[in-house]
Amino acid sequence: MFYTIDILGTIAFAISGVLVAINKKMDLFGILIIAFVTAVGGGTLRDLLIGATPVSWMKDMTFTYVIVTSAIFAIVFRSKINYLRTSLFLFDTIGIGLYTVVGIEKGVNVGLHPIICIALGTMTASFGGVIRDILCNEIPVIFRKEIYATACILGGLTYFLLRELPIEDNLVFVISGIVVIVVRLLAVKFKIALPTIYK
Repeated sequence: MFYTIDILGTIAFAISGVLVAINKKMDLFGILIIAFVTAVGGGTLRDLLIGATPVSWMKDMTFTYVIVTSAIFAIVFRSKINYLRTSLFLFDTIGIGLYTVVGIEKGVNVGLHPIICIALGTMTASFGGVIRDILCNEIPVIFRKEIYATACILGGLTYFLLRELPIEDNLVFVISGIVVIVVRLLAVKFKIALPTIYK
């Protein structure tokens, strides 16, 4: 289940990277690079911080194949999925939900404190998007007032609360990821945002 979630998160983020790159009218190489950094950027930073080197995608070629295949799929079927705003938001949201759980579980596996694990999950989920947005000359979503990192944190808290209950690990992964996705969807639907200091 954990590996499946990792792969699904990779697919979602690769497609979201492709959509941004297409919107910026990049060439094929640019699209592939943006898909790649979006999919593995957060995980790479996470693995470096916990000393898990070589980083996970370098040890398992499946991730490279999945990213390339997802990028080709998104390019070929861009007319179907390229209702850009909605599609990008949806794939990005699915990606942060899945990757939050992956990052937290990696932290747990190396014996880190729950707070650090939640930070690691949030970083895994959001930093691929941060790198994508910077390369595409956008202000990263996480630095704007949208509920983004907050959704990851709530999913992380859910993860550790559920671990205290007699619930199967796979169910803990799924529910925690769904909490992140639902919080982000509801925040956007009902225009819930963090307070701002600007008028």
